[in-house]
Amino acid sequence: MRVLQLIDSLDAGGAERMAVNLANALSERIDSSYLCTTRAEGLLKDAIVPNVGYLFLNKCSTYDIKAYRRFIKFIKTEQIDIVHAHSTSFFLGTLAKLVSPKLTLVWHDHYGNSEMLAKRPHKVLQWCSGYFDWVYCVNENLQAWVKTHLKCKHVFYLSNFVDVLGVKDEETRLKGQDGKRIVCLANLRPQKDHITLLRAFKQIKHMHPDWSLHLVGKDFDDDYAQNLRTFIVAEGLIEQVFLYGSCKDVGYILKQCTIGVLSSRSEGLPLALLEYGLGALAVVATNVGDCKKVIVDAQHGQLVQAEDPEALSKAIQVFINDFEYRTDCAKVLHAFVKQHYSKSVVLERVCEHYQKGVVAYG
Repeated sequence: MRVLQLIDSLDAGGAERMAVNLANALSERIDSSYLCTTRAEGLLKDAIVPNVGYLFLNKCSTYDIKAYRRFIKFIKTEQIDIVHAHSTSFFLGTLAKLVSPKLTLVWHDHYGNSEMLAKRPHKVLQWCSGYFDWVYCVNENLQAWVKTHLKCKHVFYLSNFVDVLGVKDEETRLKGQDGKRIVCLANLRPQKDHITLLRAFKQIKHMHPDWSLHLVGKDFDDDYAQNLRTFIVAEGLIEQVFLYGSCKDVGYILKQCTIGVLSSRSEGLPLALLEYGLGALAVVATNVGDCKKVIVDAQHGQLVQAEDPEALSKAIQVFINDFEYRTDCAKVLHAFVKQHYSKSVVLERVCEHYQKGVVAYG
């Protein structure tokens, strides 16, 4: 079996990391594993293991004929059986299926605005979905939406997974005091709602001035990012709040932190949440997407409503003030993530689908 993961970039986002995780993990389980990025490379390129076949198309537009021909040639030359297209790469996957009808095409829906699905554009996606053999969705909201709006009959929930967070790369040394760092792993996008987190931390600063907040994620240098920087300066937070941009040494970063936070107003199943758990952090997250499947009760962490800085601040301060509770939560969540969201658990299901899918779902 020869499987290719298809993704538009290798920036450090959740969908991109899952594509790389799958390509790497499958390289140990199947005949040949490949990864193709269509538009842009990025930090995650360094995370691809040597035995994964790699192709970069450098696609310049939706209808880049040269890139399309390179992709088709690669599929034929490498005798690819399955194209597993992530997020917006489904269109190129569909074009490949039109040329090679025997090719199995899987689409993986990582849509982050799962709380706002009523506004999701889907005309092109709906047409393409008639060529999907099956669809994976990262949460149950997406699964219900796909079953209602798309043409594919076979739709499965597939959770994200995390592998061991190594600390081989130790480049990013965080500022602030050891044992008093709060981290947020999230690209600077509006749905991540960093401004609510900053407002919550402003309240924390007055009670706990020795604690610091560390924002790790891609800075798109847009109005949203500029508003965050302006808020940090205007509210006098520059000595306690630090922005790092994209970083590839996530394991090392989490090793330096005590509390992990997500303040999103919309999510699927955030990979960052699983990474916090694997990194043995106490966690506060907003109750969006499938976060409640990870933070199942108060023994696993704290869940708060989205866009509520006061509730977020209080939840974080519970952990700051109670060392024993914080430590116990971190241990419970760590064990839960290893049991339910490990590489072996998810990969077993994916490989079963791959092996049976052509007959069962084609």
